[in-house]
Amino acid sequence: MRRLNLFQATMLRWRELYPYSAVHAVRVSQPLDAPRLESRINRALESFGLTGLALDSAARRYAWLGGAAAVKLHVLAGGPDPSAARDGEIERQLNIAFDADGRIDPFRFFAIDADTSFHLGIGYDHFVAAGDAIVRLLKNIIDGAADARPAAARPNPYAPSYAHLFWREKSALLAGLGSLQRLAAECRRAARPRYQSPEDGYNAFTSFKIEPAERATLARVAATWQVSLHDLLLAISLAAFSTLAPERRSAPRRRDIALASIVNIRGQMGREAADTVGPCLASFRVGHSVPSDISLRELTAAVHAQTDRIMRRKLHLQTLLAMAVAGLEWRFLSREQRLCFYAKHYPVWAGITSLNISSLWGGQGEAATPPQYVRAGSTGPLAPMTIALTTSGETIEAGLSFRTTVYSRDVAQRIAAGMLASIRCLEH
Repeated sequence: MRRLNLFQATMLRWRELYPYSAVHAVRVSQPLDAPRLESRINRALESFGLTGLALDSAARRYAWLGGAAAVKLHVLAGGPDPSAARDGEIERQLNIAFDADGRIDPFRFFAIDADTSFHLGIGYDHFVAAGDAIVRLLKNIIDGAADARPAAARPNPYAPSYAHLFWREKSALLAGLGSLQRLAAECRRAARPRYQSPEDGYNAFTSFKIEPAERATLARVAATWQVSLHDLLLAISLAAFSTLAPERRSAPRRRDIALASIVNIRGQMGREAADTVGPCLASFRVGHSVPSDISLRELTAAVHAQTDRIMRRKLHLQTLLAMAVAGLEWRFLSREQRLCFYAKHYPVWAGITSLNISSLWGGQGEAATPPQYVRAGSTGPLAPMTIALTTSGETIEAGLSFRTTVYSRDVAQRIAAGMLASIRCLEH
């Protein structure tokens, strides 16, 4: 059996408290042929080597033992609003736990039938796969369902260890150790979201779309301000969350709003990570007091200063070290302490994950148009909301999963509306 990597082991700890999964859904512009699609799903899983999973949770080890796949596709009627039916099923999937140990099936597939088209969805135990690998799996399934093309070459179903990365980046790790003290100080300045009941892990879900014209405006403004698109979206998100806790501005200490950004570091982990299915993730944190009179341009510049320092000094690696230390401490905590651990010591209001599927979907030189594609990730104990931003062609689909013990559905809609309002104000 193979040892779980650092991020996988952390996911497994979170999974002991709440269901910790992810869901992707892609729109397919053809009528649903459920038996054929189900057959193709099973063949694709076998081709990718993603069958016969055995998990030893205590030892933090797992193995793909192979064998035949036996997926049963769950089909739902789309009704008058297939996208609403899709979002409802995504929410349901987020709250269904996978088996905890032993021989487990880490995948569930569903289809929302909309007569002339359908949404194909997958819910998966998050520790087994990265989002980009799931995109490739779904594309392989859809390509096969459309024209019976052979399955793609088998990737490595395991996740690479972080050990080689740490060794290769040992100079940056050592140089950045002092940043951990700064990170702790920043966490002490951050306002904490209010959890009505830490035991309540229920995830609700909603989504919204950033249309092509709005995305073009974002790209133009980011270029004019000399920041990345991700920096601009982080600043827009900070502005939206800042309205939820105006009283913090007069607090004696905890005045900042903080967000976590999840980073795919597959490219930094060397050749061994290139064709793997398992996650290759890191994260970093940005925070700001967001005074009421700050402009979005000023806020974006402040965010950019933070992200530039983090990426230039590779400080996201320090966050991985902090994650390893938290894993050592975790074993000595009671369940009640674990439920509140991150909210107390690493307060963030949301985690943001970005994925551009355009190149993944197009493949090598293909002219295929990327489809409508929505993602969702469980919030877990780290952040009470996850914002999954998926770029497909000229559109960005935003999927918001949120703990209802922190955010009501109305508040989540306010956050979404606030983000869209900030984007639309950029046009003027």
